[in-house]
Amino acid sequence: MNSLNTAMALQQPTCLDLEQANISLLPQIGRKTRVLTSPQELRQQLPLTAELARRVQQQREQIRAILSGEDSRLLVVIGPCSIHNVDEAVEYAQRLAELSERVSEHMLLAMRIYIEKPRTTVGWKGLLYDPHLDGSADMAQGLQLSRHLMLRMLELNLPVATELLQPLAASYFDDLLSWAAIGARTSESQIHREMVSGLSLPVGFKNGTDGSVGIALDAMRSAAHAHQHFGLDTQGRAALVETQGNPDTHLVLRGGHQGPNYDAPSIAAACAAMHKVGLDASLMVDCSHANSGKNPQLQPQVLQSVLAQRAAGQHSLRAVMLESNLMDGQQALCDNLQYGVSITDGCLGWASTEQMLLEATEQLRR
Repeated sequence: MNSLNTAMALQQPTCLDLEQANISLLPQIGRKTRVLTSPQELRQQLPLTAELARRVQQQREQIRAILSGEDSRLLVVIGPCSIHNVDEAVEYAQRLAELSERVSEHMLLAMRIYIEKPRTTVGWKGLLYDPHLDGSADMAQGLQLSRHLMLRMLELNLPVATELLQPLAASYFDDLLSWAAIGARTSESQIHREMVSGLSLPVGFKNGTDGSVGIALDAMRSAAHAHQHFGLDTQGRAALVETQGNPDTHLVLRGGHQGPNYDAPSIAAACAAMHKVGLDASLMVDCSHANSGKNPQLQPQVLQSVLAQRAAGQHSLRAVMLESNLMDGQQALCDNLQYGVSITDGCLGWASTEQMLLEATEQLRR
């Protein structure tokens, strides 16, 4: 040990030393903390039964088979842009579960349960953070509601899909998920890549907000490797986390600042980029965001393009994502909310959604 390391070892106080000496640490200005239940405690309060655990495993295997090309069906991740009302979400899920049975020969429907929303600046962050929609930040209730809702989806035999935004929140729900996304703003994050490397479910990395796919491909390659990183154990304690790597990742094309990227040349370019770095060209097209110009009514057109390209032999197109709700459009957060209307991005209403998926199923059948 050199002299500097020796001096540091001699000077470093232990926690017991600090308590005995009654040393006053610097105050944390502008910050306060409230203790939340641990992931283990929440899982005990709202447990995943053995039957539902088997169902999650089967759903993950089905999605893996589709994304690997072994199953020729189309994976459709669909649902509200965000969940803000549990009753509305359950009603939507009941309709989707019924429709799922009708289209199951050619599609596997997974429901979007988006409880976290990335914000460019500020705004409502999602059911997990503000379940009362009033800025009270009752995250304890948000955790309860979110896990309860996901369990309800599993009881309806719907695979649960979400975007994982806050890595510390993932362990509260990852046992319930069949598919997850890493968003355009976080695909470059080393922390999120490390998190995905320890997940036992398929994960899609979205292309960057500029439309480029390089960041997402780097993320896929990173997540496939083992990592050692800081994290929390199931009891909420700081821990060294060791992961084995996740081979079940794929690319999600969501368009960018320059416009859509679901057209045939963009798809071909994405496949070529993936092959160049040794990745299987497995693609999902996000029919919303920049691919629809943030106009939810244009999502069926994007889906039609995907189906036409599949019919023409583009077998790398294996999944789509759609933003859909009970009612069309969006509304501002207020005291008198309209039932079934999104309070974040605009969505396609149920009537149009059902028609779109039934027509798509007929096309796939032909």
